[in-house]
Amino acid sequence: MIADILITFFLVVSGVFGLVGSFGLIKLRDTMQRVHAPTKATTLGVGGVLIASMLYFLLIKGSFSFHELLITLFLLLTAPITANFIAKTFIAVHLRARDLPETGGEYGWAVYDDPPTRPDAE
Repeated sequence: MIADILITFFLVVSGVFGLVGSFGLIKLRDTMQRVHAPTKATTLGVGGVLIASMLYFLLIKGSFSFHELLITLFLLLTAPITANFIAKTFIAVHLRARDLPETGGEYGWAVYDDPPTRPDAE
């Protein structure tokens, strides 16, 4: 009974996260806003389903499912990297360097700045 409640909890919570992430992907206006919906909420939604599947196999079937654990780890590692690549591509294609705010750092925006020159290279 407790195992069923725990599995159901993870499925319901992951369904809510998946719904919110999908709704955000549809309703948000531009690419930079849309990047956050699938990489945050939908990733948690899919991760919750995979955790519920792991709990099902562990608590109900009595065997540990290593595949779901690997899929969850792969998803949690690759979603932020993919979002970063999409954001950098969007900046490179749609914005100019003069339109970007000042970073206040030594390197500026990595997409537009030349690599810093070393004084000993000359």
